Amino acid sequence: MTVPIVLAGARGHGRWHLDNIRRLQANGLVRLAGICELTPLSQEEIPDGLGTPEQSADFGALLDTTGARIAVVCTPIPTHTDLALRAAERGVHLLLEKPPAPSYAEYRRMADGVAQAGVGCQIGFQSLGSHALPAIRRLIAEGAIGEILGVGGAGAWARDEAYYRRAPWAGRRRLNGVDVVDGVLTNPLAHTVATGLALLGTTRAEDVTGIETELLRANDIESDDTSCVRVRTPRGPVTVAATLCAEEPGEPYVLVHGDRGRITFWYKQDRVLLQRAGHGPEESAHGRTDLLENLVEHLTTGAPLLVPPDETGAFMQVVEAIRTAPDPAPLPETAWRPLPAERRRVVPGIDGLVAASADTLALYSELGASWALPKEVST
Repeated sequence: MTVPIVLAGARGHGRWHLDNIRRLQANGLVRLAGICELTPLSQEEIPDGLGTPEQSADFGALLDTTGARIAVVCTPIPTHTDLALRAAERGVHLLLEKPPAPSYAEYRRMADGVAQAGVGCQIGFQSLGSHALPAIRRLIAEGAIGEILGVGGAGAWARDEAYYRRAPWAGRRRLNGVDVVDGVLTNPLAHTVATGLALLGTTRAEDVTGIETELLRANDIESDDTSCVRVRTPRGPVTVAATLCAEEPGEPYVLVHGDRGRITFWYKQDRVLLQRAGHGPEESAHGRTDLLENLVEHLTTGAPLLVPPDETGAFMQVVEAIRTAPDPAPLPETAWRPLPAERRRVVPGIDGLVAASADTLALYSELGASWALPKEVST
């Protein structure tokens, strides 16, 4: 029997979920029963093969009338907790987009409520469904690169001015008195942080012993677009540098450092490179388990969830440290330049700094960036 699904938030990134649901529906696993949007989708906006799902702006009523067993929530960050709890109280299981909440308190309210309701909840860190993760963890456990020194992450992306105008909450730290925390490390490149923590096996809130942040912005926004963070854990540091102002945007990656080698993981490509003393480089490609498919399997066969809420606690500690840090500092005008043809801003030299941070586990200020501020420490 196919599992009926309601999708909340079908525009923007929600279009990816529509296509993914269509794929699973074609395989007979699910059925798109409803779409929750403030403005209904036109038939042209609904991909072929999904029929005419019921539409409503009332999420709770839509869950009731469709008999949905799963809700996919891809709505603005501040709405995640309330919508998740509305589904949970009806016994509806969840795929909740990342970041799961804009603050640690809201995350705990969501996670505790979902657990009390007894429903499954998957957090949408798609990279954590990669089969490369267990493969890398095996290499680490076997001592392939020796003693682990830490993990570095690098994300050099580009976003134009329209990206920050796509929604009222885009690029905001708070909106109408409500936390949003839409920064480079907490939203577009959140996977880099979450994947680095997962490779060390330090994904739970209690695994974090300290956090240092350097939050900056080149764009005329409230939140950060060029930042780095170092998370202290009992298994070593996880340092991530990221920007949306890259000169030459590239694939984000995480880098596991050992005293006898290193492992690079391009997580969007599920590609791994092992480099170690006494051996030639070894590259491998891996498959990936889709998180919605895993949630369906959890419902139908009892398979364990790949990314339950408690496995994102360490990431949410990072979100909280960024939320409570001083507002991101604007970069001096000498530190960035406009690209009029692409309608975006570039920070010269940032691509190299991001890569150097991943290589050395150092923050921007420690790498000698002239515009970097002294790091903020959160414990």
